[in-house]
Amino acid sequence: MPTIALFYGIIIQMYFLSSEHNPPHIHAIYNDHRATYSLIDMTKINGDLPVKAEKLVLEWMKLHIDELREMWDSQTFKRIEPLE
Repeated sequence: MPTIALFYGIIIQMYFLSSEHNPPHIHAIYNDHRATYSLIDMTKINGDLPVKAEKLVLEWMKLHIDELREMWDSQTFKRIEPLE
């Protein structure tokens, strides 16, 4: 699974497989925690991250939601700027 961003120990990934299912989403990994977030409304689909890590993921998603949606639609991998 391609890593599209890495910040504060959080890895953001997106599958580019034909078997990947809707709704459009990203995967966030922090230590042993994993969660999936919708690109439609940025809600958590499943999994669990610590509160602080989840806040950082959502802040990053707000900044890059258009890029993320475009990446999902085109399935063209690119790195996205990390949260600073």
